[in-house]
Amino acid sequence: MGQRLNRCLDVPVALPPLRRRLLLLFIMLFLWLYMFYSCAGSCATRGSPVAREEGSPEEQRGHPPLPAAAASPISSFFNGSGTKRLPQAIIIGVKKGGTRALLEFLRVHPDIRAVGAEPHFFDRNYERGLAWYRDLMPRTLEGQITMEKTPSYFVTKEAPARISSMSKGTKLIVVVRDPVTRAISDYTQTLSKKPDIPTFESLTFKNRTTGLIDTSWSAIQIGIYAKHLENWLLYFPIGQILFVSGERLISDPAGELGRVQDFLGLKRIITDKHFYFNKTKGFPCLKKAEGSSKPHCLGKTKGRTHPDIDQEVVQRLRDFYRPFNMKFYQMTGQDFGWD
Repeated sequence: MGQRLNRCLDVPVALPPLRRRLLLLFIMLFLWLYMFYSCAGSCATRGSPVAREEGSPEEQRGHPPLPAAAASPISSFFNGSGTKRLPQAIIIGVKKGGTRALLEFLRVHPDIRAVGAEPHFFDRNYERGLAWYRDLMPRTLEGQITMEKTPSYFVTKEAPARISSMSKGTKLIVVVRDPVTRAISDYTQTLSKKPDIPTFESLTFKNRTTGLIDTSWSAIQIGIYAKHLENWLLYFPIGQILFVSGERLISDPAGELGRVQDFLGLKRIITDKHFYFNKTKGFPCLKKAEGSSKPHCLGKTKGRTHPDIDQEVVQRLRDFYRPFNMKFYQMTGQDFGWD
């Protein structure tokens, strides 16, 4: 019996009896610990959906519930540091507002882990399920925040209900920008991919003679922030949504990042010392990016030169957006100074 056990465990027979016994004891202890923690992890997660229904202590404190399939400590040890969790904070908008810059800046913080690509879960991939979504997330340690950003969520009608269904405690961040400048930037991006599209001026109006703005054009429709925000307020309180100024993110990145860190409940680690202003691109860059000792600016697709737009059209757009902007200022309690 002893000889067979030695051969199975590849333990040389020549080892002294005391050392053999110690080695066998260590192996048995390790196997026992593995089975204990594996069972504990699976038992805890099996009961978690019921334990964390609406009104649970986690949600009452404003924290999103932990994923139902959280890994056990032992499996986390074998699979790499940390556990994949559903995001506790999401940058939900807006397109061409500065969301990529914000995410890149936030990733400098040691307590933030974020997905690089946009998952588009709550607008395009919802049928894939939360397990698929969770698997896209980076591994995090206790105390770290998992984040993602998909700017199209802000204008997706179903997104608020879906995110609320995942966790009512999710913190939401919206980067907003002068809607006229945002629309021109949106058009510039499309123009770089499709050079043969109609002019900005022709797309802006249903009828240029009457001055009727075409609100069905996405470049215009996205900038009606007050309309989209009304949908989100059906599912989330205003205090759970942080509105970041795209303009101040350029002029005072450390100041805006300070507000974001406060909102996420994190220590203010990202400060002025992390940034320098790139005159060529016209916006701030990181002195040291995440996991690098070299300066980092956003790619060549950011900071494109805008085409010249008829100033009469620009003024008509400003007149169109003004009442929506005023309502947005009232809803958020912030004056973004776009008029």
